[in-house]
Amino acid sequence: MTTPEPVRAARPSILTVDDDPGVSRAVARDLRKKYGERYRIVRAESGAQALEALREIKLRGEEVAALLADYRMPQMSGIEFLEEAMDLFPVARRVLLTAYADTDAAIQAINVVDLDHYLLKPWDPPEEKLYPVLDELLEAWSVADRQPVRQVRVIGHRWSPRSYEVRDFLARNSVPFRWHALDEVDCEAGRLLTAAGQDGTRLPVVVTPEGDALVDPSDAELAARVGLSTQPSADFYDLIVIGGGPAGLGAAVYGGSEGLRTVLVERLATGGQAGTSSRIENYLGFPDGVSGEQLTERARRQALKFEVEVLTTRDVVALEPRGAARVVRFGDGTELAAHTVILATGVSYRMLDAPGLGELTGRGVYYGAATTEGPSCTGQDVYLVGGANSAGQAAVYFSAHASRVVLLVRGDSLDTSMSRYLIDQLARIDNVEVRTCTEVVGGTGEGHLETLTLAHTKTGETTTVPAHWLFAFIGAAPRTDWLEGTLLRDDRGFVLAGPDLAADGRTPDGWHLERAPYHLETSLPGVFVAGDVRADSVKRVASAVGEGAMAVTLVHRYLERS
Repeated sequence: MTTPEPVRAARPSILTVDDDPGVSRAVARDLRKKYGERYRIVRAESGAQALEALREIKLRGEEVAALLADYRMPQMSGIEFLEEAMDLFPVARRVLLTAYADTDAAIQAINVVDLDHYLLKPWDPPEEKLYPVLDELLEAWSVADRQPVRQVRVIGHRWSPRSYEVRDFLARNSVPFRWHALDEVDCEAGRLLTAAGQDGTRLPVVVTPEGDALVDPSDAELAARVGLSTQPSADFYDLIVIGGGPAGLGAAVYGGSEGLRTVLVERLATGGQAGTSSRIENYLGFPDGVSGEQLTERARRQALKFEVEVLTTRDVVALEPRGAARVVRFGDGTELAAHTVILATGVSYRMLDAPGLGELTGRGVYYGAATTEGPSCTGQDVYLVGGANSAGQAAVYFSAHASRVVLLVRGDSLDTSMSRYLIDQLARIDNVEVRTCTEVVGGTGEGHLETLTLAHTKTGETTTVPAHWLFAFIGAAPRTDWLEGTLLRDDRGFVLAGPDLAADGRTPDGWHLERAPYHLETSLPGVFVAGDVRADSVKRVASAVGEGAMAVTLVHRYLERS
């Protein structure tokens, strides 16, 4: 009796679509040369033809690993094709083929279709310009969870602060969800509440993919139920990184890659303020810009690749030395210890000190970009407060949704606080207005923001304008009160480190080692600081990442000499 041969699983497909037959054949030829043994190469010469091929692949139960689409195609552009293809194969990696003149379109596609990469034509030689890009994308696809996406559903009121916080938490942690507003025309919202046995008196209600209803859940409960890690796997580590912004992620990646058993602890979501940025255009290696969300997610995946544990919704409230160990205590009373600690807690935006705005937080008044609110601003006026890069990036983002974006700046100009590329970019956008020497002195609204009172900082003249949306990007508060009595800080609360600990050349009081503190080392040996929370730091993403990496080098030096 012969044993039947096992059925071979069909190879996943790489699909390329270009209306130019010569280019289409060239792409397919180069793909077959490198990937033909492992992937089925599918070639199409129009968006409609490519979608038909994808539907056939879907019906056969096969997979698509990557989609390469030309931007300029008649009837259906490459962006339009990729947008429809996402519904069929949402985890397939997406690449846009563009001419140099179309790079602006490629940048727009990053937000529209969550583009993974774009390639300039021609891509010769493929060994340098095509294969390295696809190798990385195919590797990411191969390790991704390709099960059908089961979305979390959130039911709440449009102007509910807690409903906004839940949506923002899920979005910033890259958890797919669908929003159902009870105060809008959404019949599904009522049906979901009925199925959950709720009458809507307590909101928001979060329905998990398993069908469980969570009524006004805490961030920690929500994180645990949507698959985010909240508990450490061990009691002791080589390195604890506190804060998941660019500095913390940089430290975590370098710590993990250099063999340190590393855990990153984040209170809300990785990315920090940078993670909410719609477009960062001056970060090295991304000449056409990258969104904070994309940069954060790539860094987070990179940290996980190096076996870094990433914990969310863990609020650190104390830090203390315990012999050679450095111990952090969480808000729930539990503790975690390590040989070393890197503080990368960043800064928070300051609250607007104006009558009427406090009670409207989350009801039209927001701190940070709050990009989840972008589509809701369509056709309306949006007011932004702040003159730094974060405010400028938000203005660019909201200009694509709002009828008008008004940037309110206390100073005489943006020149001293904002990068020149952003100032020039704002000047080219017709629906962005910059008002200098202007501050918000009040706000009113029944249930949500309805008016703002603006004042000229020199004349004192005030005007009241109708407004439903206000986003503030002012100040930089380090929120380091929990370090009182443990680390030396400056008069604004920023952590002192290295040479700044003793400007007169002496070691700080209480320092028990013969050597002087290392460059990023705080007044407690073995505890380092990186990024915006460090006194006199450069408030830029690149410098924060660099300091995170440098701190790990100093951690190694500390461990070698301890």
